[in-house]
Amino acid sequence: MDKQYEALFTPWKIRDLEIKNRIVLAPMGGTCIFGWMEPLGSHFDREAARLLLNIARNNCGLVIPGIAPVRDMLGGKWLYQNKKKFRELKEFMEEFHKTGAKFFVQMTAGFGRSMALTAPLALLAKNKALNTIASPILDAEYLTAAPSALPNRWADDVTTRPVTRKEIHDIIYAFGETARLCMEAGVDGVEVHAVHEGYLLDQFTLKYSNKRTDEYGGTFENRYRFAAEIVKEIKGRCGENFPVSLRYSVRSMTKDFQYGAMPGEQFTEIGRDMAESEQAAKFLQDAGYDMLNCDNGTYDAWYWAHPPQYMPLNCNLEDVEHIRKFVDIPVVCAGRMEPAVGARAIESGGIDAMAVGRQFLADPRWVTRLMNGKEEDIRPCICCHTACFNLTKHNGTANDQDLTETAGMCRCAVNPVSMQSGKYKIVPARKVRKVAVIGGGIGGMEAARVLAQRGHEVDLYEKSNELGGIFIAAAAPSFKEKDKQLIRWMERQIRKAGIRIHLNTEVTPDDLPDADEIIIATGAAPNRIPIPGASEYAMDATDYLLEKQEAGDNVVIIGGGLTGCEIALDLFRKGKHPVIVEMKDDLIAVKNMCLANTSYLRDCFKTNKVPVYLNASVKEIRDGSVLILDENKDIVTLPSDSVIMSVGYHPTPLAKEGKHIHLLGDCRKVGNVRSAIWGAWDIAMRI
Repeated sequence: MDKQYEALFTPWKIRDLEIKNRIVLAPMGGTCIFGWMEPLGSHFDREAARLLLNIARNNCGLVIPGIAPVRDMLGGKWLYQNKKKFRELKEFMEEFHKTGAKFFVQMTAGFGRSMALTAPLALLAKNKALNTIASPILDAEYLTAAPSALPNRWADDVTTRPVTRKEIHDIIYAFGETARLCMEAGVDGVEVHAVHEGYLLDQFTLKYSNKRTDEYGGTFENRYRFAAEIVKEIKGRCGENFPVSLRYSVRSMTKDFQYGAMPGEQFTEIGRDMAESEQAAKFLQDAGYDMLNCDNGTYDAWYWAHPPQYMPLNCNLEDVEHIRKFVDIPVVCAGRMEPAVGARAIESGGIDAMAVGRQFLADPRWVTRLMNGKEEDIRPCICCHTACFNLTKHNGTANDQDLTETAGMCRCAVNPVSMQSGKYKIVPARKVRKVAVIGGGIGGMEAARVLAQRGHEVDLYEKSNELGGIFIAAAAPSFKEKDKQLIRWMERQIRKAGIRIHLNTEVTPDDLPDADEIIIATGAAPNRIPIPGASEYAMDATDYLLEKQEAGDNVVIIGGGLTGCEIALDLFRKGKHPVIVEMKDDLIAVKNMCLANTSYLRDCFKTNKVPVYLNASVKEIRDGSVLILDENKDIVTLPSDSVIMSVGYHPTPLAKEGKHIHLLGDCRKVGNVRSAIWGAWDIAMRI
């Protein structure tokens, strides 16, 4: 192991509980040991247990699964009433403790205004009669109840009702009783979720979301009373030495409802600022909490708690190190943490441990690889959120996420096995076949890799002189360092697997390789729309990203989808002046695209006054200008040194699908990294 990581592998304590190293699995919604959106009745999540056990076996020191609501989301039963779950938990803990890791169960009071309502749930929340009928199964009004009447974060036309004092007391009791059952099942500690991220308990602490006039609102002590009474209840039932962690956002980083702050920005905080956080951290410690598991943000500034690639590495570390000075209990930091940086912060006393979440989905064995000096074999998380947490919001929608996605969170775009081990697994081939893969992009490389692992003989054909395909362009901006790492990781893996790679080899439909099976992964081509002047004065997005054409100072981007917005961000960070023209009523207005990613881009453009024209169409592109029809149906002339077309792609299959010919990725249907990699497994497992 590299010496720079040694501090990560020293023991530490939470009260009297010793943990073997300083690496913590950050809890992620979807990995709840008691199931996520489970059906009525008993449900211990075997798939989550399998993932968590694998992470523990691979040298994570403290494992914290995702939130367990103290009251079931479906059926409304209190968690402590379901004794069968705790019997199964006890059996799991007996196996888990063989790994030498420690295990906390994270419990939540609920979501409040942050409950990610889909359109059907929003309908229930708005219609009291319908909700009354549905409430024995799903009570949307209860699930969205908040400290005060507040706008729901996801459904703009839903207003939450205030939580009653009786409900508060019932929740406090539930935390204590659930913690007691966890302790009896052999769990090492619990975590209270959370004075963090704008969930229900956090909404009570924040002035902008708590307008109560009873003992749970108004003064500082009243706003933090709910969280304090919970830990006192737990300690009263479990004893002072039973460890209780608190998930804690140091700063809210929030400027308004649905509007967060950019890194480094000077702004007026409407949530918890650092001065209040200094007071709150000490208050919560004195109430009885034994650890603060920290980051920043709320659902209004969601990219701080779920940072996409656009956010800086180690984005919360400075704030967490600061708050460490005000408490005597251990403090953990999460948020795009790098092991070397985390180790230095631990060594200097700035933090006590480093929390990592989605990297464990991409590669549950990454800690073991780090310990063994195999960093280059760690499959990187690319912070895309397209499989693990793709709750979606754009103008006029509630959570625009498919129900299958809601039920299947904490899967992974780059590693289909995570939370899907029954569906995706390497099974040796019954008959070895010769397989030709045509196209060396992400999908083609993954198909070749999986086929080789199954024992097939694989040839990979790529017409250019390098592997990566269209993903090379996608990974081009400076903030896409993890995408670049994924390309390098894939190339390394297929070379190690002994796959025969044929670069600079263009395959034609009339000259397909001699093979038992052929996988065609030839990608897609940019769309062209019939705008006067486009062929003379506009470049394709890929031409800009691959630096085939240089962009000037004033750049008009036609298309406000993800690619167009990322190009605008790249241009802005280079000091240029991008303008986005989009025909829809919002940027990135598509399903299953995580709000943490999209809201960063929208907030960045809003804060930095990057012009965005929505509900607009392009009439003509000229030498030095673009004529558009804006949402008021007025003609606007935009000065342009360059024009970039980002209006989507269409499949370009080399041949038709047949009995032994398989179409993969964008050449079948234009998608993303997730569809390419999962599609590669779907095909490679059938051969």
